[in-house]
Amino acid sequence: MTVNTPLCFKGKKILAPMVRVGTLPMRLLALDYGADIVYCEELIDIKMLQCKRVINEVLETVDFVAPNDRVVFRTCERERERVVFQMGSADAERALAVAKLVESDVAGIDINMGCPKEYSTKVEDTVNLVKRIEKTGIAAIAVHGRKKEERPQHPVHCDVIKAISEAVSIPVIANGGSHDFIKEYADIETFQKATAASSVMIARAAMWNPSVFRKEGFCPLKDVMQDYIKYAVRYDNHYTNTKYCLCQMLREQLETTQGKKLHAAQSTQEICEAFEMGDFYEETTAIFEAKKASLEIKVQDEDDQMEDPDVIKMAVRFDKREYPPQITPKMYLLEWCRKEKHPQPVYETVQRPLDRLFCSVVTVAEQKYRSTLWDKSKKLAEQAAAIVCLRTLGVAEGKLCEGENHLINKRKRGDQEPLISRDHGEDLAEPSHKKANFVEETSDMNVPKMPR
Repeated sequence: MTVNTPLCFKGKKILAPMVRVGTLPMRLLALDYGADIVYCEELIDIKMLQCKRVINEVLETVDFVAPNDRVVFRTCERERERVVFQMGSADAERALAVAKLVESDVAGIDINMGCPKEYSTKVEDTVNLVKRIEKTGIAAIAVHGRKKEERPQHPVHCDVIKAISEAVSIPVIANGGSHDFIKEYADIETFQKATAASSVMIARAAMWNPSVFRKEGFCPLKDVMQDYIKYAVRYDNHYTNTKYCLCQMLREQLETTQGKKLHAAQSTQEICEAFEMGDFYEETTAIFEAKKASLEIKVQDEDDQMEDPDVIKMAVRFDKREYPPQITPKMYLLEWCRKEKHPQPVYETVQRPLDRLFCSVVTVAEQKYRSTLWDKSKKLAEQAAAIVCLRTLGVAEGKLCEGENHLINKRKRGDQEPLISRDHGEDLAEPSHKKANFVEETSDMNVPKMPR
């Protein structure tokens, strides 16, 4: 574990990393009830490296968004100095890349070592392994006191955790005590003493009722669940994840009337209604809508201020169904520029932060062209800009309705070989020169669908 900000791991009560449980609503709720540090669920390095860091102005969060627009990791300022990002990795370079990606938004980085190999299940070998890990410069180590073949119902090996605690100088965080020890707040200290650990990490006991972190004792489960739902709505948590966490809290009450309503819920709104929180859902949704509308006006004002009067504009989109396979307006524009001895077209593409749509401006013979319609991808935006240029110039753009396509004929004469310009020795199918692709990622935002 490496630490970004001064994070102390001594005498702490920590929310353990749990798949499908350790998302933002649960982490914030645990902090409310008294947790000192919270871990996110384990996230795989390869998945994280596909993500883009996005500032979400509507939710006031930092989102790490996958190419399919799914939010893989969401965090906020409230937890910034107390959240530890746990990753699963078997590759040092990937792990380092992920750490650099998230380091400014979290308090620490944790590498999940996974299940122990056979050689490290004997206590002596385990201690030696931990000593080797300590020498790498980590700030702390968390130990789950079970062997690889054991399950949560098996007793936790306090003696192994204690042996590790006594063998190293860095803080040791004891995990695995929910089954045998931790039934209420006072039991946390009991488990800590039994393992001689610096801190205690709690998983299932916190999943069942996160108010286990509360010194004054448990809150009524109904209040806990309502508090959790408020965070889930406030931070647009996906309803399936919200539903899963609430089911873990209800446990034996799943067959009650409320449990059955929760089981049947197919949206965040239906979950709220099952817990008599329909009004809260409506009020929060209205706040989101108003904030989104305000941001849209702000972005439009900024667009108007930045408008270049010298750019020729049309409201057009590129529809690939209107063109032969492998033929695009960009190809026609590139060929025209070569024929007229002009420099290659230069495309400048930006992404609008509010809705993450794209707009491209193409410069041809010192004149700029763009579509007034924003597109969902950079490629579509560039094709639309090429169309505006071609139509302004009165040049064919390659549409099926234009009749015989000379680029297709050239391809046929070349026996389907790449289309080469004799004058320039370049493939006409290759994209033309591009300049400046996106605005800074940290100014992007992932506008949420309204709570479901």
